[in-house]
Amino acid sequence: MRRFTTIFSILFVLACVCFSFFSCAEQEKTVQKKVVQIGEEEIQECSEAVYKTREFRGRERTFLTTDFSNVAKPSSLDVFTAYFHNPPVRQYWTGTCWCFATTSLMESELKRLGRGEIKLSEMFTVYWEYVEKARYFIQNKGDMHFGQGSEHNAAIARMKKYGAVPAEFYTGLLPGETEHNHGEMFQEIRNYLDFCKENEYWDEEKAVCYVKQILNKYMGKPPDTIEINGQSMTPKEFMEEVLQLPLDDYVTFMSLKSLPFYTQGEYKVPDNWWHSDVYYNVPLDVFYKLIADAFEKGYTVALGGDVSEPGTSGEEDCAIIPSFDIPFALIDQDSREYRFDNRTSTDDHAIHAVGYTQLNGRDWFLIKDSGSSSQRGEFKGYTFFRDDYVKLKMLTFMVHKDAASEVLAEFETSE
Repeated sequence: MRRFTTIFSILFVLACVCFSFFSCAEQEKTVQKKVVQIGEEEIQECSEAVYKTREFRGRERTFLTTDFSNVAKPSSLDVFTAYFHNPPVRQYWTGTCWCFATTSLMESELKRLGRGEIKLSEMFTVYWEYVEKARYFIQNKGDMHFGQGSEHNAAIARMKKYGAVPAEFYTGLLPGETEHNHGEMFQEIRNYLDFCKENEYWDEEKAVCYVKQILNKYMGKPPDTIEINGQSMTPKEFMEEVLQLPLDDYVTFMSLKSLPFYTQGEYKVPDNWWHSDVYYNVPLDVFYKLIADAFEKGYTVALGGDVSEPGTSGEEDCAIIPSFDIPFALIDQDSREYRFDNRTSTDDHAIHAVGYTQLNGRDWFLIKDSGSSSQRGEFKGYTFFRDDYVKLKMLTFMVHKDAASEVLAEFETSE
């Protein structure tokens, strides 16, 4: 009996040791992660590059992305400190993100300034942007980039000149239409302007008049007057007397080494077709801090930059920089500049950042997005941008000047 007890005790101890070993091994296996290291320093967890496929316009498309399963991202819209904004609306088959983002910013500003909750017409501004592009084309004898895209401050310029209207007064859609599609319209305008250039036809008044006829055919004629509270007024009167938006108070920033910091200059991208040189150029750490601090001060921000990256996913509702692109700790002014110079960071989309939160020590921004990719995930019309994505891939932003008063004062000093 004693011998049996002794043998049993030995076996029991061995079993415990074995269980403990395999349990610890399994535990170690589950928590072990690949990390990017430089010397003895751990930088960040590795991201895996993967290929996926999806259907796009009736054809299957293969694209490079990353495994998002280990990304700790916000769980819902509710975790963000968000400011008033109208629900997302889609730009559909148009290159008008610049206007949707800026119009959304202006709507948020109307609420912040105590003007109420008003939905403005994006397409009213788009219509007049095409008119001004055509005018510039004729004035400069075709020496310009003519496309569907533009910049935030173009929307401001059109509002200053032509005013604005509530969305119900001008949709930019013909009777029976529900989705914007500017493909044919743009091509017809493009063909006409090419004809003018080839034949050296530079009659500005007649050319602009013809472009308006094309716009009217596809978008409908914008109203000359609207009725607000029983009073007839022009769109410009509506802007100046009802909205009273301080349009001169919105400033744009960039962060590029091609221009001295703390000076103003041109943002040299094709969609800045009129060569606007009012951009305030600041170092990257200042650029990012201005964006993050704006939310603490009660402002929202319109962003512009690159969204064609492996770390962006509409299905996952988020945008990050995978480690196989560049580890977060190595994102700096030069890595950003390198990507802009070699055109892997391009000016291809404009969006409106409407909220902010922190998760596991990382900043996350709530992005209101008019693009089609934002419709693929759970939160239709929204995307969550992590801090690394904003630092590396967002190239410009617009905000009310009071959100950047201290930095703007440094420009005044340097002058």
